[in-house]
Amino acid sequence: MTHAALPDFAGRRVLVVGDVMLDRYWFGDVERISPEAPVPVVLVRRVEERPGGAANVARNIDALGGEATLLSVIGDDEAGRALERVLAGGRVRASLHRDPDLSTTVKLRVIGHQQQLLRVDFERAPGHEVLAAKLDEYERLVDETDAIVLSDYGKGGLAHVARMIELARAHGKPVLVDPKGSDYARYRGATVLTPNRGEFREVAGRWSDEADLARRAQKLRGELALEALIVTRSEDGMSLFTPAGSRHEATRAREVYDVSGAGDTVIATLSLMVAAGADLPAAMRVANHAAGIVVAKLGTAVVHRGELLESLAANP
Repeated sequence: MTHAALPDFAGRRVLVVGDVMLDRYWFGDVERISPEAPVPVVLVRRVEERPGGAANVARNIDALGGEATLLSVIGDDEAGRALERVLAGGRVRASLHRDPDLSTTVKLRVIGHQQQLLRVDFERAPGHEVLAAKLDEYERLVDETDAIVLSDYGKGGLAHVARMIELARAHGKPVLVDPKGSDYARYRGATVLTPNRGEFREVAGRWSDEADLARRAQKLRGELALEALIVTRSEDGMSLFTPAGSRHEATRAREVYDVSGAGDTVIATLSLMVAAGADLPAAMRVANHAAGIVVAKLGTAVVHRGELLESLAANP
């Protein structure tokens, strides 16, 4: 594959809507076991904060050279302010509405000698639909964009996802959805749905072979009136299902270090390729390369255009 297979993403605008979170990392050394319990003692040397969830999707779009607008809701709390601060360091145009009744989700990972030892989640389900009042802003932003990503982490930000898909399609915009949970009916009419292997299995059931997988995928795609379904399958690569049939891409990962956030990178890359006018087989091929790069990095990370070009050139 030549460099020409990667379009110029400059000026390509993607609106990212969904659940955001703050990813915190405590990096340290482990030199002894605690006398209080059989657990390692981590002497923390460094702390990092990174955008997570839909914010990580937006950050990946920015890293690849596209223009990302992020619409979400955060709590009026320390974690929300920290997330605003880390996003301010990039070029993502963030519209983060503060809700005093919401707690910003935090995922804290403790790393010792480059090995994740523990993850602690701080979250509370919202008592109301946190983006309901922002649908007017959403519709205005849809008009200004080339593609829409709806990033559902099941934290309450996309309870009105069906209406968001309807508005996107009414404006003639492609909408890509990273789904969550077992109720996929609310994603009906999306352009592309990108469940991972476990998420797809939860909805479609276990498959016995590739033919059975294709049958189940096409059945779900038809029921939901999707243009395409892309199942990300970890070490088994990715599979694309459209009315024309199916296509598979073997994994490009040379080393799997950390899969956290890989789905964010995949849908970010897909959305930019679609925004640039690429067909879905080409979009999946490039997204598969991006996934192979990001899983070799520690934690929620991004892929830069130069890395993607290098991977495409080395493995056409």
